[in-house]
Amino acid sequence: MVTFDQFLSIGLALPRATERLTWETTVTLRVGEKIFAMGTPGSGEVTVKASKADQAELLAAEPEVYSSAPYVGRHGWVLVKLAGADPEELRDLLADAWRSVAPKKLVREYEASGPTPETL
Repeated sequence: MVTFDQFLSIGLALPRATERLTWETTVTLRVGEKIFAMGTPGSGEVTVKASKADQAELLAAEPEVYSSAPYVGRHGWVLVKLAGADPEELRDLLADAWRSVAPKKLVREYEASGPTPETL
């Protein structure tokens, strides 16, 4: 199980990731103006940017945890039920989402630094 605060900690640990309240209740995680994840505290769910291939794989492997996100699912975004999420899998999913929106130079620097996963 992952809490919303843990989700935020994982996402905000990525380089230049910031948090912004959007649509009055939704916390978005961004690099610059590009959103890579979002959620509403207390909802028990978050939405994470993914490729369509990764989305299909996650939905097939764990349909009780992952589903196609409302509105943006057709673009690959995944709705994650935090109560069933594996912390390491969520960490990897957030890192991939971050990579998809971060500047290429920043991604290269991050990968060259050999980041080690934090423990939850």
